[in-house]
Amino acid sequence: MRTFLLLQLDSEGATYSDVASVVEDLGFAPEGNGYDFVYDWGRAASVRESLEFADRIQAALHGKRIFFRLESSDE
Repeated sequence: MRTFLLLQLDSEGATYSDVASVVEDLGFAPEGNGYDFVYDWGRAASVRESLEFADRIQAALHGKRIFFRLESSDE
């Protein structure tokens, strides 16, 4: 399973390089094809695991004035 991350930054918030560092520390890698980053689980993940991961992402980005969208796929 892979989880894709799309970011929307606010000009008054953190820089893209700072945000990239934060999400890379969470295990994301840069991605193209319409997304900014991808996280490869290396296996199927449960809904609970996915929600807990989303909570970790939200906590890591707290205060940085970032909107984000997650999308997961088995492909």
